[in-house]
Amino acid sequence: MTLSLGEKIRKHRDEKRYSLDKLAELSDSSKSYLWELENPRPGKKAVKPSAEKLSKVASVLSVTVEYLLDDSAQPDERIFKEAFYRKFSKLDPQDQKRIEEMIESWGKK
Repeated sequence: MTLSLGEKIRKHRDEKRYSLDKLAELSDSSKSYLWELENPRPGKKAVKPSAEKLSKVASVLSVTVEYLLDDSAQPDERIFKEAFYRKFSKLDPQDQKRIEEMIESWGKK
């Protein structure tokens, strides 16, 4: 089953139990803008999100921009791991080190 950009945003927003307001707050977007992305109207020009906006929405939803843009892409473990790694990569080095130490300690059990 293929899903459009708007359908994917709504699906993952619903899975996280985020309202449009909450997603707007977390992604530095407006509620009306996100509504337009989720609900394209026939006969009206579709909203084309900027790379920056789409990147913020994808990050909040723990998916990748590539996944959101590819109508045939299905959510799978690789997508979620890649999204996690992108978030991890943006952390400061001290936080990355603490996470690595936690992972190592969990692996010793």
